[in-house]
Amino acid sequence: MTAGRFTLSPATSAVLADLGVSTGAVLRAAGLPEDLFLNRQVALTPDQFYRCWAALEEISGDPALGATLAQRVRAETFQPAIFAALCSADLRHAAQRLAAHKRLLGPLGLAVHTEGGRLSVTIRWPADPLPPPSFVAYELVSWVALARLGTRRPVRPERIAMPDPPGGAASQAYEDYLGVPVGLAATPVVTFTALDGRRPFLTANAEMWRVFEPELRRRLADLDRVESTADRVRAALLELLPAGQCSASAVAQRLALSRRTLQRRLAEEQTSFQAVLARTRHALARHYLERPEITITEIALLLGYDEPSSFYRAFHQWSGTTPHQARATAT
Repeated sequence: MTAGRFTLSPATSAVLADLGVSTGAVLRAAGLPEDLFLNRQVALTPDQFYRCWAALEEISGDPALGATLAQRVRAETFQPAIFAALCSADLRHAAQRLAAHKRLLGPLGLAVHTEGGRLSVTIRWPADPLPPPSFVAYELVSWVALARLGTRRPVRPERIAMPDPPGGAASQAYEDYLGVPVGLAATPVVTFTALDGRRPFLTANAEMWRVFEPELRRRLADLDRVESTADRVRAALLELLPAGQCSASAVAQRLALSRRTLQRRLAEEQTSFQAVLARTRHALARHYLERPEITITEIALLLGYDEPSSFYRAFHQWSGTTPHQARATAT
């Protein structure tokens, strides 16, 4: 298992074949070896994976690629972690399992919320490089595909939103598939009603889950052995910062470590908690500043600052400029 990478199975070739797209053409356009999928499992850096996605989007000529792929989802083309989700009792349990195991598929994480009985799933990625908007859309739409595959019902999300919603013909294609338009939000999120969150999965299989779970746990353990502590801290901060939690104690608790152990491991990697926190905040700030719909005050809160003035001072230390100047340059 390789930390910080997207893992693809040989079944990816079957998905491309269903789309009528040549695997070799996609890999050539992405600057990757054409025999890549001869390997048992492929691990790509985020940049390589996003290049593949962009190449697929260009070659297919499909402006609503995420919706098209979601409609072609089949259990046999799923990765083990997602197939295990289908063994769950319902969408709530599937979301919880995927939240625990999603990093086996790539450097992204899930936050699952059940406020008011509704089921909401938010998705986060490393801030650099940013994922293509169409891939963000696919990740969101795939939750609807999972719900429909598990329940065998035309589940419609209550809300689905992302920073760069599809426009034009793509917007209509997504709405046709989902039954609702893709809205605008600072963080990618899909929300289901309480009824759909609890609707039984016809694919539920407790015995199959008992078969899958030990292997998934082993893979997570392997990942933890190769993933740096700094990477794990960064991933935890991406989830904790919007809630205003940015202390070493909060991160240590999330990683099931003592604060002293966390500091020692970071020191062994020639870094510190404050250094990782600053780098993570800086990268996120640059990401948010590219979104004009998010105010500077909102960015400060998303980064865990109590006051915008604290964010201003920190940003000036990082970049030698102000958030407003950086936003003007970015746009």
